[in-house]
Amino acid sequence: MTTTGNPGTVVLSEKTKITIEDPVAVSKIASDLVKRMQRYGVTGDTAKMLLCIGTDRSTGDCLGPLVGSKIDLMQQDFFAVYGTLDQPVHASNLKETLEHINNLYQNPFIIAVDACLGRLESVGCIHLGDGSLLPGAGVNKDLPPVGQIHITGIVNVGGYMEYMILQNTRLNLVMRLADTIVGGLIKAIREFEQQYAGEV
Repeated sequence: MTTTGNPGTVVLSEKTKITIEDPVAVSKIASDLVKRMQRYGVTGDTAKMLLCIGTDRSTGDCLGPLVGSKIDLMQQDFFAVYGTLDQPVHASNLKETLEHINNLYQNPFIIAVDACLGRLESVGCIHLGDGSLLPGAGVNKDLPPVGQIHITGIVNVGGYMEYMILQNTRLNLVMRLADTIVGGLIKAIREFEQQYAGEV
């Protein structure tokens, strides 16, 4: 879990903010992701990772593993998925997971997905941006930065008693955020593969 506006989060370009109430949220996420991947020079041959951070032991912090599980169940070979409800990636194993990815793949392109606490008016929003996430920054954990692109879903209000807030986050909201992110990722895969196929 990270927090919005955290000084440790590296942002190289303007973030995109999309609310789950937007009827075209899925299309906006897909379009934004495809543009960012193209800007980074991602091709069909690039090793593409989806690193979904969080734990199934906390309602608010299970967004990442939910997204990972939903993508993992789909028949796609675009992303290698790390972080599911069955095998979550969290504070205890993040460093070794990153080492494993870097040992297995050459120059992997990583999209990091994580839950986020933020302002009241931003709850239910999804942020996409370039640069790494600092997972755990919102709850004072010292973890390595993750990803060339990050996707965060704002699950609740931050600022105090973060652990308690995460435990008391509505699962319905987390599920809606996860479904919207997954829809955007699947649509982005299709759009990216169509564009790439057209260039071959």
